[in-house]
Amino acid sequence: MRRPVAAVVFGCASVLLSYPDDGFTDDLAAVTDALDRLPKGPTRDRLERATAWLGELAPMAAATGYVETFDLRRRRSLHLTYYRHGDTRERGMALTALVDAYRAAGLCVAPGELPDFLPALLELAAVTSAGAAVLCEHRAALEALRADLEQAKSPYVEVVRAVVDALGGLTRADRSALARYRAQGPPSERVGLEPFAPPEVIAQGVTSQGVTMGATRR
Repeated sequence: MRRPVAAVVFGCASVLLSYPDDGFTDDLAAVTDALDRLPKGPTRDRLERATAWLGELAPMAAATGYVETFDLRRRRSLHLTYYRHGDTRERGMALTALVDAYRAAGLCVAPGELPDFLPALLELAAVTSAGAAVLCEHRAALEALRADLEQAKSPYVEVVRAVVDALGGLTRADRSALARYRAQGPPSERVGLEPFAPPEVIAQGVTSQGVTMGATRR
């Protein structure tokens, strides 16, 4: 998918996969406007269906559904490094590397959020090709998330499908990583485990001036 088109897909998906807070109605309106810039086809259709579904939900139902879908199911985590690293030291290193990617793009993570949060990574991918490359590195995690949402018959699967449409097919390495995750789940580290992200990573954040919830411009 061409870079300008993919950037719109990533930006819209970032909003649609964010927690539906008090400003979510305005965010959905911005998504609707942005979708007009996409060519007609399956990817646009997926995002339009997800936008229409979320727009029909009452605020409380949307918030409750989001929590039940993503926050109460570890296999549907929106934190992508979890799929590859679990709660291990390697995950802490991966999170630190992601912070550097945000800084290079002039972005930082919203207060209290980790840098592997999918809506934030999607915003990064919307503004820089380096962000899209980060998503590609976690293509297997996205596929695992897509499959679980599909099994649960969650309308959110339409958004993740649109993202993977924009990224293209799985590589051989992606398929191997996905097979390991399905067989074994995320790795664990039970002895001598320190917090998986250093305090300076968890504390990243500034006041948001953007339209999405995950990452903010400095």
